[in-house]
Amino acid sequence: MYIDVSSQTKNGQTYQRVLLRESYRENGKVKKRTITNLGKCSKEEIKALKLAFQHKNNLTTIGSVEESITLKQGSSVGAVLLVREICRKLGIITALGNSRQGKLALWQIIARVIDQGSRLSAVRFAASRAACDLLNTETFHEEHLYDNLDWLHENQEKIEKKLFCQIYGKEKAELFLYDVTSSYLEGEQNELGAFGYNRDKKRGKQQIVIGLLCDYAGMPLSIEVFPGNTIDTKTFANQISKVIDRFGGKSVTFVGDRGMIKGPQIKELQRYEDYDFHYITAITKPQLKKLLKEDQIQLTLFDYGLGEIQIDDGVRYVLRRNPERKMEIRQSREGKYQALRVFVEKQNRYLAESPRAKLSVAKRKINEKSVKLKIDKWVIISSCKRVVSLSKEMKQLQEEEKLDGCYVLKTDLPVEKISKEIVHSRYKDLALVEWAFRTSKTVQLEMRPINVRLKSRTHGHAFVVMLAYKVIRELAANWKSFNLTVEEGLQELDALCSTEIKIKDGKNFHRIPQPRQLSRQLLYAANVKLPSVLSNKGIVVVTKKKLQTKRKNL
Repeated sequence: MYIDVSSQTKNGQTYQRVLLRESYRENGKVKKRTITNLGKCSKEEIKALKLAFQHKNNLTTIGSVEESITLKQGSSVGAVLLVREICRKLGIITALGNSRQGKLALWQIIARVIDQGSRLSAVRFAASRAACDLLNTETFHEEHLYDNLDWLHENQEKIEKKLFCQIYGKEKAELFLYDVTSSYLEGEQNELGAFGYNRDKKRGKQQIVIGLLCDYAGMPLSIEVFPGNTIDTKTFANQISKVIDRFGGKSVTFVGDRGMIKGPQIKELQRYEDYDFHYITAITKPQLKKLLKEDQIQLTLFDYGLGEIQIDDGVRYVLRRNPERKMEIRQSREGKYQALRVFVEKQNRYLAESPRAKLSVAKRKINEKSVKLKIDKWVIISSCKRVVSLSKEMKQLQEEEKLDGCYVLKTDLPVEKISKEIVHSRYKDLALVEWAFRTSKTVQLEMRPINVRLKSRTHGHAFVVMLAYKVIRELAANWKSFNLTVEEGLQELDALCSTEIKIKDGKNFHRIPQPRQLSRQLLYAANVKLPSVLSNKGIVVVTKKKLQTKRKNL
């Protein structure tokens, strides 16, 4: 017996008939006859009958259909599918291309967003996430990912340009945010590793210097790695070349902090006469004191909100005193003074309990402590009968407090083109780059430790981190209404596992169950819809290096 379904269109309307029929032989000939009309049956009932006829040889018991299907716990797919779709939304998949190397680069980004770690850990992560089915590629191990870092470095310029064009199209950006950070190294074999100004406060550690170029909204456009002893200002010329060759138009404004855009960098910008290059930066405290001494800036200007003066050569100075920062500095200064007072009391107790202790030694230690705390200019250390006392030089202290919370921005943009409020706002946007560095280095993406040695792979590793940051930034914007971090949201979705279904004499596939409520809300907020079924090719991903060989015998 079988289900016979046929349809016919007449006068624009489709009619369907469903019959239960059987085949039989009569006088050596095959004939068919109708047993009953199933037209009144629902679609679900007809589907069930078809399934029953399909598996009629296995229906020996009531549960025989289930016996022909094997169900197993599948891979964790929720977070991986989410990140893949965000990469597609941001144009990262298109920029990387559909080659095997592009797919491996995509996996490095996915693993960096969800799991961090080395290339070895990225392979282990792939083993439990159906990576090959998601990427539609063959198996791989850690050496393939190391080689993929080389490919990323070779194609970085092309990929960055594609990503930029997807955001701006044929338009050119007119404002760029640029900042530099450093990241320390655990080993000593990295080809870019060198000793330099270590922002991580890791003494005795080599480091690399990283420059990040962003657009006005803080979206990363390009990342570059320099040797660890490179001065910040020496990295700026490379960014000008990038803007000219890839990103910018004829009129471009660079925004950098006081340690980035100085006199030589301003002269470098002015050298490009064919371009309308401008800058927004801040001046150092010694420069501010010099302007006050020359009476080009008056201290009273800081007391009226956002102030501005213009020098004859067209340079504008935007002035402001931040009251919150002023309070923070004074509280910090007072805290240091109290810490020194506690140290003095400790020295006095030691002098009282140790008659042979020298007063001059105690005073020297106290003085060294005040120098270390950077409060020696206004602290008076005196003694009387083997008792040391502290006091404040109020005149000097008031001189120190004059500039608390004060800062001055410097720009050559004309007043008719941009107001002082916008100049101030654009400079504050550098906080977006700082947030990118903080997220990339420690909070979410764990750029360090940098488990590579070659120069090209160090560049490739930093590029993966930058692309992963674009995903984190997008998720943070999508989930800003949720009372959880991006990391917690990814952990929630990473708990969503597929069900591996194996049909006897049939296909294998992953069935994705309906997510629980919070996962559904996170997916909806990110505008991502998970597929109901994934292919299951059965490709196994394993590491080439085995942990068993590295473990010590206990």
